Amino acid sequence: MSRTQSTMVKLGTPAPPFELVDVASGRAIGRDDVAAMAWDDEARDQTNRRSGGGPSKTGRRGLLVMFICVHCPYVKHVEEELARIGVDFEGEVAIVAISSNDIEAYPQDGPEFMKAQAERLGFRFPYLLDETQEVARAYDAACTPDFFLFDADMNLVYRGQLDDSRPRRKDFGNDILVTGKDLRKAMDELIRGIRPDTNQTMSIGCNIKWKE
Repeated sequence: MSRTQSTMVKLGTPAPPFELVDVASGRAIGRDDVAAMAWDDEARDQTNRRSGGGPSKTGRRGLLVMFICVHCPYVKHVEEELARIGVDFEGEVAIVAISSNDIEAYPQDGPEFMKAQAERLGFRFPYLLDETQEVARAYDAACTPDFFLFDADMNLVYRGQLDDSRPRRKDFGNDILVTGKDLRKAMDELIRGIRPDTNQTMSIGCNIKWKE
């Protein structure tokens, strides 16, 4: 498999709209639906009560779009951290995961395996199948994982790596713990109304498995 870097789309680029099927519910979900579900007052207030606070009046600050899959070793290396991010930022940033791999050539990335992955990890966000790969192309996604963080106006403010940790491969990798520090920092800054640092490091992973 090819080690691929993210394309580092120009900051400020608007989030392309999409409508894809959620593997858990079987429903078609669009970009704005993700935001609407995430911004639900009851869900947000439940999150604040869990953290000891009162009802939130501020709403969500943005949208995180993650391109991942099931079989990629780079995704497997960080998937538990992605689930933790889903929990930790619930009530603050809308999150969606999308799998765009060619499921005919890579059936292990098909919807039944995606659903099992989401259930095993306890994903708190929709997990959508981009079977035509049109959404990945619209976002200029290149690898798994690939992260795109947009502000409340749906303009890109962060694209790049989760953190410095890499899975051990034959000629690549390290023993750095997975913390999600780069993405978490950008999300924290977005929540606080601070523009994330534009000095961003590209993500590295397996290439998206494009159809021939």
